[in-house]
Amino acid sequence: MRLKLREENTNGELLFFKEQTGFDRLSFTRDRFDKYFTIAWNPAESQTITIDGSAYDFPKDSLVTLLFNQSFSFENSTNIVAWQFNREFYCIIDHDSEVSCVGFLFSTTDHLFIKLNDEAKQKLQLLADIFIEEFKTSDNIQNEMLLVLLKRLISYVTRLAKLGYAPVKRLPDERFHTIRKFNLLVEANFRSEHAVSFYAEQLCKSPKTLSNLFAIFNQKTPSQIIQERIVAEAKRLLYYTDRSIKHITFELGFEDVSYFSNFFKKNTGVSPSDFRNSPKEAKEGK
Repeated sequence: MRLKLREENTNGELLFFKEQTGFDRLSFTRDRFDKYFTIAWNPAESQTITIDGSAYDFPKDSLVTLLFNQSFSFENSTNIVAWQFNREFYCIIDHDSEVSCVGFLFSTTDHLFIKLNDEAKQKLQLLADIFIEEFKTSDNIQNEMLLVLLKRLISYVTRLAKLGYAPVKRLPDERFHTIRKFNLLVEANFRSEHAVSFYAEQLCKSPKTLSNLFAIFNQKTPSQIIQERIVAEAKRLLYYTDRSIKHITFELGFEDVSYFSNFFKKNTGVSPSDFRNSPKEAKEGK
């Protein structure tokens, strides 16, 4: 089942998938013009999800959120229930105060797998059934009703993610918002800004204060988060495109190819050329 709503005046799009064979996304090729955010639910047995060329376990009764510029595929897509939307249909930045998700669900390449309890599964199933009903009800308030349902879905998934992520509970709202804003800033600027000091200045914090805050939040430092985002993008460009390593070097804000190659090898253990030429199975971690 593939259901789709398109707003002609805004080009906003909302999609719903259930028991859909071949549901996947190729962000650099076939789907490069469709900038969809994705919420995917696996209500069936554990299976493998491949994200940007790397394989991960997608446990039974769990959710994963994916950015609009990520490629993915499922071992068995017919068992997946998924929602997709673009910025034109619902801009998470403009509506951040309503759902509190920017920088948490949709602004980091860390893959957020959310485990569901029985109550959460029942609520998601109910939401999915209502989505299907509204998609099939064509009237003058269909767009408005589906937008309300999407807001409810995002808000609920965000709440589940927070409850399942213990460090978040211990953080005051102000500190949590700082972390969310940092993630958003990194996503917007990692290609040109590699220094923690840039992001600290944007947040009116010192680099030391920012590092201390992240030490409370998790084990990654701000510098590690920036570097991992650059490496993730480099892998995607090497994996999915035929752009030269020199082109990728400049695209990711490096001025020297050898410096970029050393940076990539230090973080991955292989050179950019070796990564590109390695068998697909090695890139996917199989």
